[in-house]
Amino acid sequence: MTGGTVTPSDPPGVHDLPELPEVEITRRHLERALTGRALAEVAITHPRTARHNSSIEEVETRLRGRRVVEVGRKGKFLLVGLDDGQTMVAHLGMSGRFSVASPEEERPAHTHFVARLDDGTELRFVDPRTFGFVAALDEEEIAGSGVARLGPDAWGERPEAAALAYRLRGRIAPIKALLLDQGPISGLGNIYADEALHRAGIHPQTPGGELSESRLAMLADAIVAVLEQAIEKGGTTLDDLAYLLPDGRAGENLERLRVYGREELPCLACGTPIERVVIRARSSFFCPTCQTR
Repeated sequence: MTGGTVTPSDPPGVHDLPELPEVEITRRHLERALTGRALAEVAITHPRTARHNSSIEEVETRLRGRRVVEVGRKGKFLLVGLDDGQTMVAHLGMSGRFSVASPEEERPAHTHFVARLDDGTELRFVDPRTFGFVAALDEEEIAGSGVARLGPDAWGERPEAAALAYRLRGRIAPIKALLLDQGPISGLGNIYADEALHRAGIHPQTPGGELSESRLAMLADAIVAVLEQAIEKGGTTLDDLAYLLPDGRAGENLERLRVYGREELPCLACGTPIERVVIRARSSFFCPTCQTR
């Protein structure tokens, strides 16, 4: 690669929003706006936004004039396929948001990437905390990056119990940590991992390799249900408003969360107070009655 390494765990944080649902919602919005459009001009105003290439100028030059063929996603990464075989790889980080706007609309503070499309609109990336990025990579560069090392997508490649059992075989790390690792399965972060484990009745500290295939089948079903609900509700917007939909609205999934952020509140299934435990420096919320090792 000409620049830095794109790693599955980039960026770290207290929570992982945006997670797969939020990125998928963004992908669908951009797919409608970008497919078939050319990036007539490209400008990046913060060096961290371009940190996975050698320079700002390299990203601008490699993207300028390219036409968008498709807008895809793998885990939490947006993958915008271009007509010359390159891919614009983007990660929203903890505070990033893409939008498509008229050039007459005032650009929000912390707009670090702008691409003028051939229809006159602007693709904008707003990222106050600069944990996100936009990169231009060819096939060889992507093959050598962390994107290629991601596990199956938790939504696009629906998880199956047998496949999960194979990937977790012999693993002694807590299942919560393994879900966040992005290797066994990609796209889950702190919020949706907690929610899926609660639905499946699995304690977050259970060693991944000790889970039976029947329990992993329950987990696989729970992952799909949690992600489906979040996508339907427009994603989860927390009180910090770090994630907003591309049109600026807040996602409506927060009120549907069963355990995440609900420490000491009653479990919605059994009434037991929700507890919090720190696993690999990350808070995990769970019900000690519903979730067993």
